Amino acid sequence: MGTGFTKIIKQLKKMQENFFTMEEELQNAVFEGSSGGGAVKVSADGAGNLVSIKIDPEVVKSGDVEMLQDLVLAAVSQAQDKASEHHKNELNKMAGEVSLPRIPGLGG
Repeated sequence: MGTGFTKIIKQLKKMQENFFTMEEELQNAVFEGSSGGGAVKVSADGAGNLVSIKIDPEVVKSGDVEMLQDLVLAAVSQAQDKASEHHKNELNKMAGEVSLPRIPGLGG
């Protein structure tokens, strides 16, 4: 039984290391969203926190505040969705790498 537990402990340690590496990479990653044909561009980090917003001056000149608000909201949502999807994919990839050994007497 000791060998099975040793393998589990090694895999859990490796998984923890991979998780911390992934979290660090996500914090440094930047995901972009845009709307209005690129009139509004937003960048978010891996946690979905906004890093920057760029608005084409021509959109502001139109004076259509509601449209500008909608464009900003759409771009923000897109950037955050990309960050969230990337995070989910990385977690799924990590979970797929884990294969715990069967241990007799523990439902395996």
